Amino acid sequence: MPQIGMVMEGGAMRGLFTAGVIDVFLENDIEFSAAVGVSAGAAFGCNFKSRQKGRALRYNKRFCREKRYCSLYSLLKTGDLYGADFCYREIPEKLDPFDKEAYEQNPMAFYVVATDVYTGQPVYKRLDRADENCYLWMRASASMPMVSKAVEVEGHTLLDGGMSDAIPLRFMQEQGCKKNVVILTRPRDYVKTPANRLMLKAGLRKYPAMIDVMTDRHKMYSFEREVVFASERQGSAFVLCPDQPLNVGHTEHDPEKLQAAYDEGRIIALRELDNIIEFMSR
Repeated sequence: MPQIGMVMEGGAMRGLFTAGVIDVFLENDIEFSAAVGVSAGAAFGCNFKSRQKGRALRYNKRFCREKRYCSLYSLLKTGDLYGADFCYREIPEKLDPFDKEAYEQNPMAFYVVATDVYTGQPVYKRLDRADENCYLWMRASASMPMVSKAVEVEGHTLLDGGMSDAIPLRFMQEQGCKKNVVILTRPRDYVKTPANRLMLKAGLRKYPAMIDVMTDRHKMYSFEREVVFASERQGSAFVLCPDQPLNVGHTEHDPEKLQAAYDEGRIIALRELDNIIEFMSR
């Protein structure tokens, strides 16, 4: 059987759409040789490797109104909109434990993407062990510029991977995955608009390379979507995405909206399940 990969885009709380998709995969014993997650795709997608169906939805609904999880209070007190200690220590270690043993026993390769703040280049990391470094890499991948502190890990200074490689399909192809299931959190007709460079300069003056990367991010994103849909037409990618824009904010505090984004992912995955299985088996 050929190597088959899964690519999970980010998008903050739009990532609950991805959580819905991968939970359907878990329920139907769909497996991949490798997976890569960006930002929320990493933070939520890791639960596919640990086989913890429902976990991403469960803790997000439980803590979405908790000021230590995501709030202006957290940003002012810690420098991170999403509280690093609460999100990457208290939740996975105590409040909704991450199954480290199951994660490490699953042979699927799991990669995350972050952005080097000094070069603006993507950095890819395979995470086989569910240790402190694993959490640091996931946090780095999901650390949104201007509302997060850069993360120091293994000699790198990193921020959100979605700034430099939002949909790392080409990376997965380079890992030997001839076919890939790609989960997007925007509809097919979405077009990203340019960022405000003056605002970027004000918020990222310490990292000139990040200013350049984020100024041109809309071009990178458009190109990567073209690659994805071209691969789909050629038969080497299967794309899952919402039919309509998800009604969920980056810092969503309404549990019902989080549930709706998750449910939409399940609906799309169940609708396409037979086609996915056929794609993976041919």
